[in-house]
Amino acid sequence: MNQGITLLRGKDRPIREKHHWVFSGAIASAPTYQNGDILPVYSNNGELLGHAMMNKDTSIAARMINFDSADPVASIKLNIKRAIKYRNELFRDGTTNAYRLINGEGDNLSGLVVDKYNKVLVIQIVSTGMSKLLDEIVGVLTNELDVECIYEKSTLGARKKEGLESIERVLFGKLPDTVEILEHGVKFIVDIKNSQKTGLFLDQREMRKLVGEYAKDRKVLNCFSYTGGFSLYAALNGAKKVVSVDIAQDAVNLSKDNFVANNLPTDNHEFLAVDAFDYLHNQPLDFDFIILDPPAFAKKREDIPNARRGYLAINKTALKKMPSNSFLLTCSCSYHMDQQMFEDIIKQAALDVGRKVRIIAKHRLSSDHPLNIFHNEMDYLKSLLLYVD
Repeated sequence: MNQGITLLRGKDRPIREKHHWVFSGAIASAPTYQNGDILPVYSNNGELLGHAMMNKDTSIAARMINFDSADPVASIKLNIKRAIKYRNELFRDGTTNAYRLINGEGDNLSGLVVDKYNKVLVIQIVSTGMSKLLDEIVGVLTNELDVECIYEKSTLGARKKEGLESIERVLFGKLPDTVEILEHGVKFIVDIKNSQKTGLFLDQREMRKLVGEYAKDRKVLNCFSYTGGFSLYAALNGAKKVVSVDIAQDAVNLSKDNFVANNLPTDNHEFLAVDAFDYLHNQPLDFDFIILDPPAFAKKREDIPNARRGYLAINKTALKKMPSNSFLLTCSCSYHMDQQMFEDIIKQAALDVGRKVRIIAKHRLSSDHPLNIFHNEMDYLKSLLLYVD
């Protein structure tokens, strides 16, 4: 008798198609194990399908490590090295030194995300199995890369489902108060410990660049501006004025620091620590480029109705007030809202306020955030660049 899990008849198809998740309802039998243990996975007729990290307390009962007979820990180490090699090729020109080094299932490493900020790495772990392998992961990273610090910032809500608590700690070296990074040659000051996500919204890199391409001679409003990424690219590319609005004073302060780091004057731009919803509602919005990149409105499926109302409201407000011949960049990072749903909301907003709107561009996926063609559930970010007649 094997010492692995056996799937129910007919439930092996997703695994044969290289999908990383095995749901509890697909398992026919399993030996006694501890959460985080690695076990072989067999089809109902006894064929070895690969190896997986186990968790009996969550609906994703197994996360596939590999789909063959190779040693599973060796497979993890090999996939980390492959991920590093790919990023080294992507960013070899030196103009960008902050990027996603490991993108979970996109790099065949389910439950593991690593972001690189110059010589500081930030790890996010959302699976018990990866948590148990943390020493091995850190070992590969320090052997393969010139790093000064590795910081774990595992605070995602998905950890609760895995039976893991939120945790932040230094795993290697010493964490500096701030890190200066480059993105397409643009400087950012990143406060990793006190930031959202791992420090910067790296998944919006190519959209920030796109904003710069359209910002020249325009008056730009950046709502939910965080540390001013879109604002920076707009100002550096000749925007007449940029107004950055975020409710967090610390984020607004970093926005100013980022302008100074790039030798941009701050006196002819505005940095406002106010509620972006209130600003949209109360101000005339006489801007010819508005950016709406709010936090996720739908963090779980049950939030979708409220999220639809929220996205509809802010986009209606912007579209109703902004002048003709303007651009609107509108975004959603709500995982449970797909591309078509988001586009339908924007279409409804335009219809409700009687504006003619054309799509100029859709989200440009950052190349360091690869999506696994066999496991595309991580395709969460939507952006639409619109021209408003």
